[in-house]
Amino acid sequence: MKIFSFLLILTLSGLVVHSGYTQGCSDAGFCTMGAMKPDQQYSKRIPLKLRTLGVSYYQGKSTLTPVIRSVTFDLDFKLGNKGALQVKVPYMWVQGSLGRTAGVSDISLSYTRNVYRNYNFDINITVGAKIPTNNSNLEDGDRGRDLPMYYQTSLGSYDVVFGASLISKNWLFAVGYQQALNRNQNRFAWGEWGDYPFPSYIRDYDMGMNLQRGTDVMLRVERNFRFSRFNFNVGVLPIYRITKDEVMNPMTGQRVKLDNTTGLALSALAGVGYAFNVSSSIKLMYGYKFTDREVNPDGLTRDNVLTVSYLLNF
Repeated sequence: MKIFSFLLILTLSGLVVHSGYTQGCSDAGFCTMGAMKPDQQYSKRIPLKLRTLGVSYYQGKSTLTPVIRSVTFDLDFKLGNKGALQVKVPYMWVQGSLGRTAGVSDISLSYTRNVYRNYNFDINITVGAKIPTNNSNLEDGDRGRDLPMYYQTSLGSYDVVFGASLISKNWLFAVGYQQALNRNQNRFAWGEWGDYPFPSYIRDYDMGMNLQRGTDVMLRVERNFRFSRFNFNVGVLPIYRITKDEVMNPMTGQRVKLDNTTGLALSALAGVGYAFNVSSSIKLMYGYKFTDREVNPDGLTRDNVLTVSYLLNF
């Protein structure tokens, strides 16, 4: 039964991944940090395991031609009875008609603390940061032209993150806030590429020269169904950019706030998990986006999301 269940999940994962679905939760990463992450299990007992190592993989195609692959290492340390430290380190590969890039993506650090607990629910809060691994200025390998943000392995900014969650046996409610603290050094501009590969295509990429991303807020609402070994969850994830993105105009050299960069990105989510034993489990998470912002110089547009993860408690 264990082997059959494991093979079933892997088969479903392979079918979805190789159908060309995309990755990401269409934000800069904070929807899987600390109190905001999905599929958190509520327990009246204090957890005995002190550390959790998660390894997740996704593969997908962006709304244009870039295909993104990523492996993320996610490590949680228990700090006392009420605190936990999370470290996330992704490695990303991107390939599309404008070139190829690869490298360590932005590193996430967060501290989560339980601030209230009773027999019905827990309330947790998170403070965290995103640390860039490059300046978002990777170039194509042929002529040294600056690549758009879709191809960048880092957003190129230091970010601060705050969040909170309420977790019960059946429900998870989480809110989050993310603020970019600086501009990146991306220099992508249409004129540098001329008519390659053809004019109408290159202009599908929104220019993000020295991008300062706007502020994001999120809400996660999730319903969980848990059994002895299997668990299922469904939910929604609205992410709203409340301030405009700001870039440098390559023609004038002046900074401008871009219209249509604010607004709602709304996704529906579903997940399934299987526990092999108390120490290891596998999870499959899928999301479908219903709405998105009209202009996205940060390249974070994603229509679908699929994540396959293996977790080890020790």
